[in-house]
Amino acid sequence: MHTPVIGILGGGQLGRMTALAAIRMGLRVRFLVPKPAGPAEGLGEVIVGDWKDPDVLRRFAEGCTVVTVESEWAPADVLEPVLPEDTALWPKAETVRIIRDKGRQKRVLAEAGLPLPAFACCATLEEALAAAERFGYPLMLKRYRGSYDGYGNFTARSPEALKTGWEQLAQEDGLLVEAWAPFVRELAVLVARSPSGEEVIYPVVYTKQVDHRCYLVQAPAAIDPAVAEEARRVARAAVEAVGGIGITAVELFELADGRILINELAPRPHNTGHYTIEGCYTSQFENHVRAVLDWPLGSPELREPVAVMVNILGRRSSDRIDLRGLPEALRIPGVAVHLYGKMQVRPGRKMGHVTATGTDPEDVRRRAETAADLIARYL
Repeated sequence: MHTPVIGILGGGQLGRMTALAAIRMGLRVRFLVPKPAGPAEGLGEVIVGDWKDPDVLRRFAEGCTVVTVESEWAPADVLEPVLPEDTALWPKAETVRIIRDKGRQKRVLAEAGLPLPAFACCATLEEALAAAERFGYPLMLKRYRGSYDGYGNFTARSPEALKTGWEQLAQEDGLLVEAWAPFVRELAVLVARSPSGEEVIYPVVYTKQVDHRCYLVQAPAAIDPAVAEEARRVARAAVEAVGGIGITAVELFELADGRILINELAPRPHNTGHYTIEGCYTSQFENHVRAVLDWPLGSPELREPVAVMVNILGRRSSDRIDLRGLPEALRIPGVAVHLYGKMQVRPGRKMGHVTATGTDPEDVRRRAETAADLIARYL
């Protein structure tokens, strides 16, 4: 067998960690990025080019065993018609298309009978105000395309606020208006699926958001086993509805009565799964590579009773990466530090993460938070 070549559309931290998993297994990696990307440097062949140009995409894919996407914004739909005969593309462009557009994603999941907050795809401000009358305030406004990590979302608590949010976010086809979900906690589940149908499901995790960005992930979530089982059932059905292959992340709301609602999906490795590198027998990144190659999937079980991941977020704007807090963080026992090689710091930008494992949830969380803060305070 020739050494497989994994093509990755994108060169951020998700591509970086996917590449590291592939390289560890002796595979070759090729990136296509629209502009130079620090995280991808030194991890295989990096091609910088117009990734919306079919000719650029075709040349990139030639010689790749499989091409996968780092994010739902990657141009899988442009690549698919020019894909070389002997190169696979996973997930399929249609899966990426569904998930990329929040309105389309909601409609597909609703048609599959899955539990969601009430929503309306509104083409005009008048339609949005009418939906708000039905749902009540507060509610969420979400841009259909291009929103992530809190960008493109707006919480409206009054008609006046809704008008402001509409002006800020509405695209040519309007906005998604979503009823507020009165959740008690946010959860997430990763599902790995291969083209031949093999599937593994990772533990249900608790996620803490700060300013609409993922701050912390704890595995497993401290929830009732029946709620965890329902979360896994809903996640599995959601992935099936969109035809997910590789890792698909399903973000969920748990309501006070134990019901589960779907928040949104991602068709690729996800921030809520970074803990799996140290926390699980097979990381989300390795299982993504295995899945898109249609190789046997690895165990998603935890190595230790508890794993906690804390993001390292930038606190200022600078072209200089200051790592003076790193040595002190490394003195903390049982933590693993991952920095992404980004060339610029911005407030709130994900610069890396820290994972701690152990047996006592409070101790594990304290160690992870302390290490992340020691590094972030200088960024």
